[in-house]
Amino acid sequence: MKVLQLTNSLITGGAEKLLMDTVPFYVKKGIIIDLLLLDGTEHPFVSIIKKNERVMVYSLGKGNIYNPFLVFKIIPFLKKYDVVHVHLFPALYWVAIAKLLSFSNTKIVFTEHNTLNRRRNFIGKYLDRFIYTKYSKIIAISELVYTNLKKHLNFDNERFCIIKNGVDLEKISTALATTNVFFKNQEPDQKIIIQVSRFIYPKDQKTVINALKYLPDNIKLILVGDGELRKECENLVRGLYLEERVKFLGVRMDIPQLLKSSDIVVLSSVYEGLSLSSIEGMASGRPFVASDVPGLTEVVKGAGVLFPQGNAKELAVQILRLINNPVYYSEVSDACVERSKEFDINRMVDRYINLYKELK
Repeated sequence: MKVLQLTNSLITGGAEKLLMDTVPFYVKKGIIIDLLLLDGTEHPFVSIIKKNERVMVYSLGKGNIYNPFLVFKIIPFLKKYDVVHVHLFPALYWVAIAKLLSFSNTKIVFTEHNTLNRRRNFIGKYLDRFIYTKYSKIIAISELVYTNLKKHLNFDNERFCIIKNGVDLEKISTALATTNVFFKNQEPDQKIIIQVSRFIYPKDQKTVINALKYLPDNIKLILVGDGELRKECENLVRGLYLEERVKFLGVRMDIPQLLKSSDIVVLSSVYEGLSLSSIEGMASGRPFVASDVPGLTEVVKGAGVLFPQGNAKELAVQILRLINNPVYYSEVSDACVERSKEFDINRMVDRYINLYKELK
């Protein structure tokens, strides 16, 4: 079976990381799988996938992913694969239109990664309904994503299914802490908080930064990722005189090692689909603290710690409780590891392979 994974680009986002992580597992399980990018700019994820000699990485250029003429560049690829698996907008639209114009028999499927998006309005509803009807299957990554999307589209149940995201649990569990020194002043009792996420809405690094105001000076913060809101966060750190306690690491490829080098993993967000960062954080053996919001509550509740979205004071309270109570710290850490086992990447890949075979 030949499958083409198609997406906008391989910037360092959750859906993009999922593609990077899963491709080797498809190959190991005997699936011929290639990758097509609307924008093939050489981000780190692209370089990693290209190292796999059994995977071809195609690019439609290095430019505007919203250019409708990309439809005509996609059409030739539809004839070469049994299934084309699409991720993210606008790839969602361009592939559906390409199939319509080409009269191709290739099955196309789409994974919805987002709980909400800006198209879910009166006009967007009717455009989406037309586009989504071209897909044989629409996969939601969580129950909440499924519920919201089904309500938006008002389609029959047979077109939808739920396949939860997964992570490489073995890679995380066997990772070793990095020996890098992140802060110049290393107090003996230093504690490190880490958040791994892009600096874009709906991520909310500002709440974590503000929480430091209510925490002792020995508690420091590492922020991993990049994006359009990073500058605002850097300005906030300077405005609060927290330069010695906050480190911006940018894009990193050693996330498991960084998680193991931290004491508490945090994900502050306004909403999520099914965050890979949350699963990786729980799998790391560190207590995981997250905003009590759609897409995180369902994953974290009963294992990690939840705090009201945007409430920096309450986040600080929960962090101090973990640090000051070793028994509680261990209980939360252990519960998080157990919860993460529900999201094994092998289970996810097997479910996708079964779906592909059913469609062929």
